[in-house]
Amino acid sequence: MNSTHEVFNQPEPLVDYNLFETNRPLRDALKFNAPQLHVAQLQELGVTLGSAEMQAHARLANTHTPELHTHDRFGRRIDEVEFHPSYHLLMAAAVGAGLHGTPWTAISASPHVERAAGFMLFTELEPSILCPVSMTYAATPALRGNTAVYADWGPKLGSLWYDPSLAFVKEKPGVTIGMGMTEKQGGSDVRANTTRAARDGSDDWGERYAITGHKWFFSAPMCDAFLVLAQAPAGLSCFFLPRVLPDGTRNAIHIQRLKDKLGNKANASSEVEFHGASAWLVGEEGRGIPQILEMGTMTRLDCALGTSGLMRQALSIALNHASQRSAFGKPLIDQPLMKNVLTDLALESEAATALAIRLARAFDHPDDAHERLMARLLTPVAKFWICKRGSHFAQEAMECLGGNGYVEEGGEGIMARIYREMPLNSIWEGAGNIMALDLLRGLRKGDAVAALAAELAPARGHHASLDRLADALPARIEAMASEAEARRLAQDVALAVQASLLAQTAPPAVADAFCASRLGGDWGNAFGTLGAGTHFDSIIERAQPL
Repeated sequence: MNSTHEVFNQPEPLVDYNLFETNRPLRDALKFNAPQLHVAQLQELGVTLGSAEMQAHARLANTHTPELHTHDRFGRRIDEVEFHPSYHLLMAAAVGAGLHGTPWTAISASPHVERAAGFMLFTELEPSILCPVSMTYAATPALRGNTAVYADWGPKLGSLWYDPSLAFVKEKPGVTIGMGMTEKQGGSDVRANTTRAARDGSDDWGERYAITGHKWFFSAPMCDAFLVLAQAPAGLSCFFLPRVLPDGTRNAIHIQRLKDKLGNKANASSEVEFHGASAWLVGEEGRGIPQILEMGTMTRLDCALGTSGLMRQALSIALNHASQRSAFGKPLIDQPLMKNVLTDLALESEAATALAIRLARAFDHPDDAHERLMARLLTPVAKFWICKRGSHFAQEAMECLGGNGYVEEGGEGIMARIYREMPLNSIWEGAGNIMALDLLRGLRKGDAVAALAAELAPARGHHASLDRLADALPARIEAMASEAEARRLAQDVALAVQASLLAQTAPPAVADAFCASRLGGDWGNAFGTLGAGTHFDSIIERAQPL
């Protein structure tokens, strides 16, 4: 015999499909939160991102990881990171889709919601390269704290052109911005930072400082500029630090090494030292923390969006596999236990999408008092709960594929990449405890009880378990004195808002199953433990990617 076996019962890869058109939960969330939004560009983006060609670029960008070159062959310090061409192609696609600084200058009625949907779709393809995209989005409004710098950089931050070259801003059609906040001795406690800023004169960009110190996490070191924290004479302050100075020379940013991370492989994260690097004050000296909190809010939104996108892609791959793979005499998707698992994952994914897009809507209405307060409350809640659910979700989706999901090869290897990526959004820009504490601070801003009551009111009467939770929340919020209970409160606020949103945007089968399981107790401690009365087939049909 020359042949040992015939290859069969293997699913066709999930390629060449429209990520947007087939995502009914996302489309319904957009109709609810931005009913006037024109989705033609999202339709086009969905076709592009679902193509086999773009999936190949995502694989290559993660296989051929960034390489650091500290010196050129003559011994001159250059501090450059080299990327595979597929990385630059993906960056050009993300910037061209306006996923970076464009919402701040857009004339659309819902620019942040539109951008959020595009960000979620792109995450399904490749999340790593979105790190500099997200930081550019977050840093753009903060940069207005220095009007002279913003005058030169603002228009380039909203440009749809991606230019990876190292050049002064006036010589480039578009730019990106990174951030450098944490140091090895402090982590989230940025008040412990030791990097120093000494006054060094003034020029067209305002007060100039010489920065000396280090950053333990300095993401996307090939961005054109960075917002960094340093100790100035008046205290911790925010500074604008460009890679290339106005005279064309390179700033004194020395990249020590690249981080060897669990996931997020296509993106370069680094450790750096500043040796008298030139930087310009943003905002007031000594007011660095408020500047950083403003940026942190936007990046935390992206953490929730990114995890929601990863959930959707993991679910789509699992559904695609189970629809084509047979075991024990029938397709996996028809096996009762697998059907329960997939249905449960579909509920979690849709609830994450609903909450993340609702949060994005709040940023489209900064002049509305209710929306401002909801942005303050839901940002830590969504970041905490959605991201905390991500790793468990990815593990369960991977298990649907069996051993094929655990390998790095081919289309199924996307699942392994998703699994490695999931923990990052939970850690980045404030881990779970930081989010829970931030919720407690947010509850002291305005009338949080009234705001949450108004948010949940449209879904009152839909399900008894939601009504019970909504009734209990006011007293819990008003009595909240112990930090030890903050995580539980963040969880319950998230579940209540998710249930309320599903009651208004999803079919009754979805909303009822979510309330019965997450709020009513008809659920176990793992995915795939929904009650027998769940409408499994209709929920799975709604979630199918094809």
